[in-house]
Amino acid sequence: MNFGRRLRGEWLLDPAITYLNHGTVGATPRRVLEAQRAIQDEVERQPSRFLLRELAAVSSGNPGGGRPRMRVAADAVGAFVQADGNDLVFVDNATTGANAVLRGFPFAPGDEVLVSDLGYGGVTNAAVYAARERGAAVRTVVLEPPFSAGAIADAFERAVGPRTRVAIVDHITADTALLLPLAEIAARLRRLGVAVLADGAHAPGSVALDVPSLGCDWYTANLHKWALVPRSSGFLWTSPERQATTHAPVISWGLDQGYTTEFDLVGTRDPSAHLAAPAAFAFIEELGGLPAMHAYMHELAWTGARLLAERWGTPLETPRDLLGPMVTVMAPADAGSTAEDASRLRDRLLFDDQIEVKVHACRGRVYLRVSAQVYNELADFEQLADAVARRC
Repeated sequence: MNFGRRLRGEWLLDPAITYLNHGTVGATPRRVLEAQRAIQDEVERQPSRFLLRELAAVSSGNPGGGRPRMRVAADAVGAFVQADGNDLVFVDNATTGANAVLRGFPFAPGDEVLVSDLGYGGVTNAAVYAARERGAAVRTVVLEPPFSAGAIADAFERAVGPRTRVAIVDHITADTALLLPLAEIAARLRRLGVAVLADGAHAPGSVALDVPSLGCDWYTANLHKWALVPRSSGFLWTSPERQATTHAPVISWGLDQGYTTEFDLVGTRDPSAHLAAPAAFAFIEELGGLPAMHAYMHELAWTGARLLAERWGTPLETPRDLLGPMVTVMAPADAGSTAEDASRLRDRLLFDDQIEVKVHACRGRVYLRVSAQVYNELADFEQLADAVARRC
């Protein structure tokens, strides 16, 4: 299937808006939303049977017979990320998965959790909270340009202290959109006795993913971004040796009935987003499959990034080997330097120029993080380049 603007009709996105912000909260295709609504309708026909007998394996078993619905969906997600579905549980989002790990980790007074200065703020806050509740501390590794895979792995390794117990490593950083060498970082840290929690919020659907091969202890990610699953849906993969001590952040009827059951049944909630994951994966195959999508998105991000940097006269700080389907480009100096300047530019681009894109401030400059989804094309980047140039 040909990619580009011709695909916009497959989404409910406002056709008047140039949407270059897919990475923030995702955008669900029409037919995946239709599949979710069909699941919701099925729930409403027999709510008690669906939610209490068929959804999860509880102490009384599964009176409806067959594999619980949450496990069937988990098997599909497992296949999507090259993992065993029995090692994977659903969470609302990557931040929830990180909380499950950090809130349950047995930190002792004086222990440390390692984060990076490019980590996602919500997950870093979870680390701060978990550490201070146990008398532990947070240590921060600083990642600065010029970026390279080797320099990033070295920085993580050098930052490990004698009491570092857990490191949180982004697979793709939130603001800077850097594709970190996660497997190399994890190998080095685990050799030093440090457990690794990977924040893969942006990875499923955006890069080739084989979760077990990365060598992490936990991998938490969103499905409602690049994997095209409805909001809100994410997963937490846990290595088999960590499952007995990894608990759901909401304890309910699944307590002491195993890792997957504990997460699958955490009270009454709408499970339709998770259960619609197979429909999203089917739509991805209909679009041509992940390899074709990755090739298009990554090439568009790289070509678009060079276009923006050249037009604005700013350096492109991301090397191609650390680039996925998102790219962060420095705005012209006249864009300002503060969070208020970034917010002002972001709003003017949306309300005056009809362009939705993430804008943020970092280290005294304003940056734009641009997402290249299959419904985008180079003309969208050109429109953004012109709009920013007019304002700066």
